Amino acid sequence: MVYGASRVVTTTLLAAAYLLATAQGWSIAHFDGNPGFLGYLQSWDGLDYREVAVHGYPTQLPVDGSGDIQKNPWAFLPLYPAIVRIVMVATGLDFSLAGVLVATLFGAGATLALYRLLVMRFGATTAMWGALFFCCGPMSYVLQVTYAESVFLFFMFCSLIAMTSRRYLLMMVPATAAAFAHPGALALAVALGIHCVIRLLRREPFPVRARIAAAVAIVGITIVGFAWPLIAAAVTGNPSAYFETELAWWSDYIGRVNFLPFTPWFLFAQHYWGSVGVMLVVALLAAFTWWLSRRSVRAIGTDLLGYTASYAAYLVAVFLPQQSLFRMLLPLSPLLGHPALSHSPRNRRITLAVCVALQPVGILLFWVIWPP
Repeated sequence: MVYGASRVVTTTLLAAAYLLATAQGWSIAHFDGNPGFLGYLQSWDGLDYREVAVHGYPTQLPVDGSGDIQKNPWAFLPLYPAIVRIVMVATGLDFSLAGVLVATLFGAGATLALYRLLVMRFGATTAMWGALFFCCGPMSYVLQVTYAESVFLFFMFCSLIAMTSRRYLLMMVPATAAAFAHPGALALAVALGIHCVIRLLRREPFPVRARIAAAVAIVGITIVGFAWPLIAAAVTGNPSAYFETELAWWSDYIGRVNFLPFTPWFLFAQHYWGSVGVMLVVALLAAFTWWLSRRSVRAIGTDLLGYTASYAAYLVAVFLPQQSLFRMLLPLSPLLGHPALSHSPRNRRITLAVCVALQPVGILLFWVIWPP
């Protein structure tokens, strides 16, 4: 019921943004030839997911006059468009409606999975408020547009539930699905590794059978985390097809560069702000590390803390920090279960009010004006 109410609010705000954009004649939203509200909800990356759902992936990579690979569907992982395709075939719906339906339903699943994850650590009341903050947050509109975020978040949260329940082999199932839904599942392997190290350091009971299961899960999740680039290479015949495709999007911001892990944030900052930008990134990373070490933050527990550190490290390692960063932070939503946000009625009201008030800001900035 809570998620349904949040969708009413978010749909109203998206509809208002659509009416504003069309009334003012703004040419800033992409459509699929049908300039209606559902077409509006499949703007930006949604068109690429539609291409995958309808036509699949190209075997020939597009290149420009210099021989550089151009933007193409290999940047978009297959699970979400595959599910949408199944719904399209089964129901006869077109992509715009089927895509919104799948995203919205998985958004409900992600909310429930987050609630379950938080219940295991904080109890029912805090978990309920954490889930409410999640589905009412400034980027929560992404849960119902034709993006893969809701599918990815559902499987990520399910993986974390399995990890915190110490069901390591079971964790591989949703982690594999997450790895084919959206980049970022490799953070789960690192988080599980941290989980195991902490169990060993604390000298907790850790039977050999459980250690073997955890090791198998770490290796398995790592393999599926790297599987998509290998698949892209095999299908296209280009060993670097996936990475060069991703770099085609980077060129809009920093020009053509070579990919090296843990350099994107520094490249971006140096490109726009020079040495001052590099120092700002160093300061930001230091501040984040200090924040994670605070006693108040450690209240979320070692499993969620290890996952937070792992996913943040993943973003710094491979992601260029442009406007899409805000939706890329959604996998850190377990932090919304921190007791400080909901331990009193006053804090609950303030946090919820901030979440709802920032929704139109998120939609205006990261859906209407800048493609997310």
